[in-house]
Amino acid sequence: MLYAGIEGGGTKFVCAVGRSATEVHESIVLPTSSPDATLGACVTFFADAEHKFGPISSIGFASFGPLDLNTKSPTYGHMLATPKAAWSRANLLAPLRSRFGAQIAIDTDVAAAALAEWRLGAGRDLGSIAYVTVGTGIGADFAPRDRLTNRLMHPEMGHIGVRRDSRDSFAGLCPFHGDCLEGLASGPAIYQRWGTELANLPPQHEAWSIIGGYLGQLAATMALMVSVHCIIFGGGVMANGLLLPHIRAATAASLNGYLEPLKPTGALDHYITVPMLGGRAGIVGALLLAQSLDPNLRDENDLQ
Repeated sequence: MLYAGIEGGGTKFVCAVGRSATEVHESIVLPTSSPDATLGACVTFFADAEHKFGPISSIGFASFGPLDLNTKSPTYGHMLATPKAAWSRANLLAPLRSRFGAQIAIDTDVAAAALAEWRLGAGRDLGSIAYVTVGTGIGADFAPRDRLTNRLMHPEMGHIGVRRDSRDSFAGLCPFHGDCLEGLASGPAIYQRWGTELANLPPQHEAWSIIGGYLGQLAATMALMVSVHCIIFGGGVMANGLLLPHIRAATAASLNGYLEPLKPTGALDHYITVPMLGGRAGIVGALLLAQSLDPNLRDENDLQ
């Protein structure tokens, strides 16, 4: 079987084909431009891959959102209203369906990354995890999905409200909410505030504790609401690892000694961590989505 995966992000799309999530034959990174151009480039890559490796049996699409994931909806597989305005209402599945006869599984990029880290990465030996991506946008989801299988839609935690840091006068850039979490702590929000990426600022700059404070509020909220065994922070803003201690400190401050399992010294060092799969979590998750459609893989452990 040949599986295809797409990790669709606000800045770049990653496409890959392989015999499993860990046996990748070929991959490509494409810039995110218009829906037609970007999805057209994905189709071209997969068409070329079929000439080299044979027919694609299934496709896993892990995309930024929000998405319509209701299989009974007439707009299933469409983008919903999104801060990336050119993509609002885009039909993500149509270009693939017009060229390939393969089945397609679609989910959010963070859901796929959570699946990958739970099956093959930092959460492999844990009962449950949350995955947060901090980049062009902010999103989060959980694995496994055995609790809320019939949700209204996928989580959109990047748009929760947060308590403002007194040092932060930035208005926020979310076109829907202004100073929600994504409006204050995403990569573009950081750049607009300080004129550069977070990684380019000195470690003593207040930006580190401000952004870490906002993300720590998210971690504390998830710990209180869904009680997962581990929260994994990935995405471009997290790349150099310097933000993690600030997130842990802010989580501890927000919880203020509540939640007994997280009170011991060092507990948050294990509870809040980084992805073992690094930047590959999203595309590995997309390939796992493709594998999930294979009728020969009936036991989920076969996907590991």
